[in-house]
Amino acid sequence: MFGRLMPTEGKFFELFNQHAELCVKGANEMLGLMSNFDDLENRVQMIEILEKQADKVTHATIDMLHKTFITPIDRDAIHKLITRMDDILDLMEDAGQTVLLYDLKEVTPEAKRLAELVLACVEKVRDAVALLSNMKNSRQILVICEQIDRLESDADHVMRAAMSKLFRDEPDVRNLIKLKAIYELLETVTDRCEDVANIIEGIIVENA
Repeated sequence: MFGRLMPTEGKFFELFNQHAELCVKGANEMLGLMSNFDDLENRVQMIEILEKQADKVTHATIDMLHKTFITPIDRDAIHKLITRMDDILDLMEDAGQTVLLYDLKEVTPEAKRLAELVLACVEKVRDAVALLSNMKNSRQILVICEQIDRLESDADHVMRAAMSKLFRDEPDVRNLIKLKAIYELLETVTDRCEDVANIIEGIIVENA
């Protein structure tokens, strides 16, 4: 009777995949936003909608974790993975809201490049998560995690160059503060993707 009441595994991998797809959609919206401000409000609203959908997936995952007796991977790893993935969309929403609230008038090539790297990172997260249900994919997953690390490093370099240019060439202090905040938020998204990659690497080490 007790065994029938307690799920043995739960659809954790399915929920991970759902969340990762929402992150990719959000990153696509972010790249569109950082490429052209013409549709700014609609893109920010769409990122908000995606973030709320991702929150529901996160809550469903944690709720299932509490109700599941036997989990396919370590319970703590499941919790860390879904919450770090949730941070990705939270930060994208923050970046979109910041552009809107700060009333930025034009995009910069640096912001667009960072948004491109965000999308590339998030797509790699999706690819790694999609393979996670089968530990036979461990070598392929680790290669993807290495790619995420390199993309995060690229984003770090882009942000440093962007900051240097900003402090060297931007005469308007208010605009400098606004752009600095945007650059930092976008780069932090890639940091969270790297965090996810590190968690996934830990799962591989424990289960492969």
